[in-house]
Amino acid sequence: MTSLVPQPRMDAVCRLIPDHVLRNIAERGDDEQRRMALEALASSGTMRSLRVQAEARRSVLPRSAMPELTISLSPPTKERIIRDARNTTNLRAPIVRTEAGTASEDKTVEAAFERLGTTWDFFFQVFARNSIDKAGMPIEGVVHYRRNFDNAFWNGTQMVFGDGSGRLFTNLAQSLTVCGHELSHGVVQYDGPLVYQGQSGALNESMADVLGVLVEQWSLGQGVDRADWLVGREILAPGVTGKALRSLAEPGTAYDDDVLGKDPQPGHMDQYVETDEDNGGVHINSGIPNRAFTLAAKRLGGNAWEDAGRIWYASLGHERLLPTATFRQFARITRYVASTLFGTGSRQVSAVEEAWSGVGVDL
Repeated sequence: MTSLVPQPRMDAVCRLIPDHVLRNIAERGDDEQRRMALEALASSGTMRSLRVQAEARRSVLPRSAMPELTISLSPPTKERIIRDARNTTNLRAPIVRTEAGTASEDKTVEAAFERLGTTWDFFFQVFARNSIDKAGMPIEGVVHYRRNFDNAFWNGTQMVFGDGSGRLFTNLAQSLTVCGHELSHGVVQYDGPLVYQGQSGALNESMADVLGVLVEQWSLGQGVDRADWLVGREILAPGVTGKALRSLAEPGTAYDDDVLGKDPQPGHMDQYVETDEDNGGVHINSGIPNRAFTLAAKRLGGNAWEDAGRIWYASLGHERLLPTATFRQFARITRYVASTLFGTGSRQVSAVEEAWSGVGVDL
């Protein structure tokens, strides 16, 4: 279907668990679950302005102004900083872990430190990217944010982890796909940006999902035939009916729970969801480009971070990508990039074309 190009809206924070899930919890959960969901919703609003400011600053810069990988005699080195909010909302809390420091006895601190490092390694070793901004910015994480906070988010400068309530979601720092997803929002912020509304916002979410699962697949040396394509499989609490928060390969099948509701993601344009909620369905309709990527990756075989990942990553940073790009516009860029990288008659181009056709996006 053809969708109107959405008008830019800079009023969203990139959080892993979308508001429509939190609203379901508030409506269907018990008193304690309702309270925690409402607190999480309120926190989304509180953090909104931080990311808005970061994206607004980035959106006015031409791509030529973006920092590039610095050439030096020694290779870039990752710099991680972990802060412990100690169940408060203090994002400038004391630093408890750095590259030069000793390991912490706090398992959450160490989990966040390790996953930030794996994500940095992925972007550097696979795409020669020197940190989130391509210029070596320190990657900062905040753990123990609020008390029993059922979410994680990128606020424009930091990765923030909640501990989870243990009733619906568990500690979010334990999931590599969660960390990879949220830090990838920073990559989108610097290489896009894609306005967080409608189809461009769904592409924003999809790129974060794609890169998030690629971080995990790469770290495990896992080819497309062994990958499960799930985001956040570790964070669903015992008793929740589901396998993860999202499934890239099978949108709409990640969970079906009495409190969380049913996974609303479509995998084809025939089921595209028109809604004013969720910034025009950014977490919902992202299932369509997610499935397109998995179809392309499976068609090509091998390791998804190689040919398919290279095409999608290069498309994100391509000069033709508009901040308000639609699925069709992005699909055309992926085909162009595939033809540039591998040749017009290549199997990579065919895989890209078949993938987008398979989700109902006409090229």
